[in-house]
Amino acid sequence: MDTAGGHTARPPSRRAGTAGSRRRSHLDWGTVTATSDAPDASAAEPRDAREAPEPRAPRLPIRPELAHEEPYGAPQLDVPVLLNVNENPYPPSEAVVASIAAAVARAAHGLNRYPDREFRALRTALAAYLERESGVTGLDADHLWAANGSNEVMLHLLQAFGGPGRTALSFAPTYSMYPEYARDTHTAWVAGRREDDFTLDPDVAIALIREVRPAVVLLPSPNNPTGTALPLPVVERILDVARTSGPDGAATVVVLDEAYAEFRRAGVPSALSILADHPHLAVTRTMSKAFGMAGARVGYLAAAPALVDALRIVRLPYHLSAVTQAVALAALGHTDELMAQVASLRQERDALAVWLQERGLDAVASDANFILFGRFSDRHAVWRRLLDAGILVREVGPDGWLRVTVGTPEETAAFRAALTQAIEQESVEGRA
Repeated sequence: MDTAGGHTARPPSRRAGTAGSRRRSHLDWGTVTATSDAPDASAAEPRDAREAPEPRAPRLPIRPELAHEEPYGAPQLDVPVLLNVNENPYPPSEAVVASIAAAVARAAHGLNRYPDREFRALRTALAAYLERESGVTGLDADHLWAANGSNEVMLHLLQAFGGPGRTALSFAPTYSMYPEYARDTHTAWVAGRREDDFTLDPDVAIALIREVRPAVVLLPSPNNPTGTALPLPVVERILDVARTSGPDGAATVVVLDEAYAEFRRAGVPSALSILADHPHLAVTRTMSKAFGMAGARVGYLAAAPALVDALRIVRLPYHLSAVTQAVALAALGHTDELMAQVASLRQERDALAVWLQERGLDAVASDANFILFGRFSDRHAVWRRLLDAGILVREVGPDGWLRVTVGTPEETAAFRAALTQAIEQESVEGRA
């Protein structure tokens, strides 16, 4: 419930899903029974046999807070234009595919053995990439960690630093998976509030951190679903307070979730530039977006070696397969080609934002590969009209807003045509 401080606090639990974003589970954990498709033979049985109670399957001991939950996930619908989950619209080139295929073939010869548990080669390559991309120096394998998508990286962070009696904090609107990580690690979840323009007031944030004393603060920058990046002075003020704001006077681990960092506009710095000064800072990245490797599931972070060592304690043995390591290393070998695609997507994003504004819509200035746009009196109706036209966007974030991923020029043209028609229909219905 909302407290007097204007934020939402609750124990580890699942927030309500947005329309169309969840798939309902068919299981009722309190009344799970065995079923069969066999014909009913009861009519041929003696009456006394029919009256015998049927044996019931044992009730599964699912955790109480999960008993009425549903699997998380955005809709996966078969439509021509998918612009709902912020994927890179460009598949790997033939050159990238060839490199990946060769790397996987080499790895296949050793699949009878467990992979390199510490994946040192990949961590070294990721450190070199981050130094080149952000201009920082001093990163090496000891500063890097990777897992099966940034989701697993985040889970490792809360396994190591969250848990019973501890709290994770973010500021809404924020990434919808954060409460899931908290729930799954028995970490309490608190959501503060951003300003109406989706910026974060550092004074408000610091006051809430001092009040809650969280073990972990999760700050997506660029933010999802708004696309807005946090100014480094705001981050540094939070980091200064976080040195002693955690449980029992320890530090709060501040996580800068930079999943979309490669798409940031010119002049917007990465938090990697201040990493060396803050041993309680973790900067997370992913290969899903800029590298177009969503199907490979590779997320990673940069942090002080002591923080990385804490994650090594909670990871499962050999959690990053030999195939995953091979794919990631091969993709890193094509960084120049893949970053050229990122530059094209930035241009497409900026042009789309201008077009939306010219149509009288609000388009939040974005440093990501998506745009939050609105405002609609009935966003679900607009979402539905777009879907009927074969365009899938995401109904997420504050009421009245929709989020669209930046696609290819052809996909963007289809989106523009469908949205124009949807807006005209909304206008006609509004005058009726």
